[in-house]
Amino acid sequence: MTQFDKRNISMMMDFYEMTMANGYFESGGEHSRVAFDVFYRRNPDGGGFSIFAGLEQIIDYVENMHFSAADVEYFRAQNLFSEEFLNYLANFKFHGDIYAFPEGTIMYPNEPIMTVIADLIDAQLIETAILTQINHQSLIATKARRIVRAAEGRFVSDFGARRAHNMDAATLGARAAFIGGVNGTATVAAGQVFGIPINGTMAHSWVMYFKDEFEAFKRYAEVYPKNTMLLVDTYDVIHSGVPNAIRVAKEILEPAGNRLKGVRIDSGDLAYLSKKVRKMLDDAGLQDCKIVVSNSLDEFTITSLLNQGAEINSFGVGERLITARSEPVFGAVYKIVAVGNDDKFEPRIKVSENVEKITNPGLKDVYRIFNSEGQAVADMISLKDEEIDLSTPFRYIDPVKSWKQRTFSNCTARKLLKLYVKDGRRVETLPTLQEIRDYVKQQLDNEIWQEEQRFENPHHHYLDMTPNYYEMKMNLLYKTRSQLNG
Repeated sequence: MTQFDKRNISMMMDFYEMTMANGYFESGGEHSRVAFDVFYRRNPDGGGFSIFAGLEQIIDYVENMHFSAADVEYFRAQNLFSEEFLNYLANFKFHGDIYAFPEGTIMYPNEPIMTVIADLIDAQLIETAILTQINHQSLIATKARRIVRAAEGRFVSDFGARRAHNMDAATLGARAAFIGGVNGTATVAAGQVFGIPINGTMAHSWVMYFKDEFEAFKRYAEVYPKNTMLLVDTYDVIHSGVPNAIRVAKEILEPAGNRLKGVRIDSGDLAYLSKKVRKMLDDAGLQDCKIVVSNSLDEFTITSLLNQGAEINSFGVGERLITARSEPVFGAVYKIVAVGNDDKFEPRIKVSENVEKITNPGLKDVYRIFNSEGQAVADMISLKDEEIDLSTPFRYIDPVKSWKQRTFSNCTARKLLKLYVKDGRRVETLPTLQEIRDYVKQQLDNEIWQEEQRFENPHHHYLDMTPNYYEMKMNLLYKTRSQLNG
């Protein structure tokens, strides 16, 4: 048994969470109720939206959170914690409530995508685990969607495991990429655990092992006659790889009633080569043979290839997807927004000289506002359980241009935050991975403006506030600033 076989992921936390928890315990505040919001400040790659992912893993985490005897002994060895606190840890279970957007929801900066309401220690100890899952999976799902959009309906597969930051990143990254819209993965663990279609055929080592390229292709076709996909760039795509692939199609596959399924190109000028290969295949009567390309692809290279008229049926996307190489940090944060008890919470606000770092305080709801055609025109923050009646024109506040009088007319609203965990246990049936993926597509096809989905200068999605919420925030901000100024 290795350290990975016996690891307890409850220990996946920043140490300051434990030192603060001990401090709260020693101060008698372990049962104080608090609320924390998870939100992020900007979309990666200058995009117009992001995709919320990782909720299922968070719920699994909090339901199974515990500290083993070995964990408690490890903390004891730090010589920082009282025996009373260590005994508390030995019997710890998470008993909080978690509200969140449904997984796969299209989301925008500065709105609470998750709210944790729990005893102070409970809420503090889960911070790192929550952020790890949301930051990673939301980043990869969002990047995947950009790549899928660039591919314009062509098949996209995740080829990234060997370049992922570790084994968990590869497996959960494949999950997130599937949510974002890729069609399959080469990562076997992700296929086994999450039911994602897996694909993959050969590497250059297969071709190089045999005495010549034709022999390598022939042997592969004999083993997999119904699924022959040949890698044609080991030596020379045009003068060797494709001619040998055509020869295998004619001499091995077709006499047995089979067809060459495809060829893959992993190097060189992919636009030029794909056009040459397509003509060679068509001239040989292999119009149904697919051309698959790989090699450091992302949404920008894919867009460029298609703009050049590349003849490509499928993309295998690796390192630039699984690491979100162009912008590998998502940046979701976890901030306290209220303190009190279940009957009454007092809002808390973080004040900063940087306007974008002033938080939205208090317990709140988030609504997506739709026009009469079913398109999302804005999101709106309200006080928790505030009545929202859109049957008549509804006045709202644009916090950036608060002086303007604006109303939603002929609109409908959908509340986005749902209760998923109550007293530490899930109370909502979670969707399947395919249902999450379909939900993403449904929103982007039917609800989200195409202008928000542009890669360059996307339309800005508005985040508005009800007058009641805006007034509460301003009053708290003025009160806090006045206290600071004496």
